[in-house]
Amino acid sequence: MLYDLLQDKELAAILKNHATDLLLYLFEKNQEFSVLVETSSVTFNPILPEDISSKLPEFTLFVLMNYTYESAYIHEGNLIFEAGFGPENFGSVVTVPIEAILQIIVDETPIFVNLTASVQKQRTEPKDSMEAWLSNPENRRFLKKD
Repeated sequence: MLYDLLQDKELAAILKNHATDLLLYLFEKNQEFSVLVETSSVTFNPILPEDISSKLPEFTLFVLMNYTYESAYIHEGNLIFEAGFGPENFGSVVTVPIEAILQIIVDETPIFVNLTASVQKQRTEPKDSMEAWLSNPENRRFLKKD
């Protein structure tokens, strides 16, 4: 039952809206916070160098404080902020889809948990190798036409 509930699109939308409202509230209160996200859902601009990106764990905790917090904003369903990575503090703009946020944390205490974040991502991935193959438009040219 819980698995079915976690795959429900309506519940995912409710949690995304709740996360958005909570983030906006934290910005309004000028409260620094952290977000725990599945790293594969995050985009970096510019892309992180291989020596840095290869060391990122499957789940990453981004601590939004000081300049990173000051640069943060919400735009088109994403939490966006600038951060520095690695010993050289390589700068990149980080874009996190709000529905991919697993936790929002204030003072080391989770104030929001989204159990649907990783389940929703899995549901959108191809189910088998044929579906994955067909999802690439370039492969359609190999299909036999009647």
